[in-house]
Amino acid sequence: MPGLQLVRPGPQHLAQYAAALQRGWSADTVRGAAAAQEELERIAADPPAFLAPLEDPAGLGPPITLPDGGQRPRLPSLRRWMWDEDDAVESFIGSIGLRWTADGAPLPPYVLGHVGYAVVPWKRRRGFATRALALILPLARAQGLGRLVVTTDPDNLASQRVIAANGGVFVEAFDKGEAYGHAPGHRFLIDLQP
Repeated sequence: MPGLQLVRPGPQHLAQYAAALQRGWSADTVRGAAAAQEELERIAADPPAFLAPLEDPAGLGPPITLPDGGQRPRLPSLRRWMWDEDDAVESFIGSIGLRWTADGAPLPPYVLGHVGYAVVPWKRRRGFATRALALILPLARAQGLGRLVVTTDPDNLASQRVIAANGGVFVEAFDKGEAYGHAPGHRFLIDLQP
């Protein structure tokens, strides 16, 4: 997949990202359309302010909004946008985020995993998510993470294949908790040790 790159979101990428949101896609696979609309409003109001918390290794950005509407503190995190260098018209592929705790402690219960990713529907089934997850692993190691927790919905077989292709091992089925409506989930671990 020579054309795939992970790019740090910048002003030059914003128009294609907003176009994907306008087409109904959202990186927030839980809140979906509501999250997309919120992001479009934030982009329209202040593009630099929208971009700033996407690279937040100190976790100083605004709180995150959970599916139940509750807000919790933001963890140290970074986001990369998947970019198709071979497609000049629709280069934006999707988004992948990495989050961690500043002190190396386990993730708090409201954070389901270290990594979250979403590919736009019109670019799925081409291996982009698998390659993007592989490309984020060195960034996770650079943050001192020895393993990654990645979660999926039980019926999301495509995401489970992405995780397995990157060395992920199924650990358990679990309850996502009250903020997520007690929805079921599957938890995987990816060992980052050499």
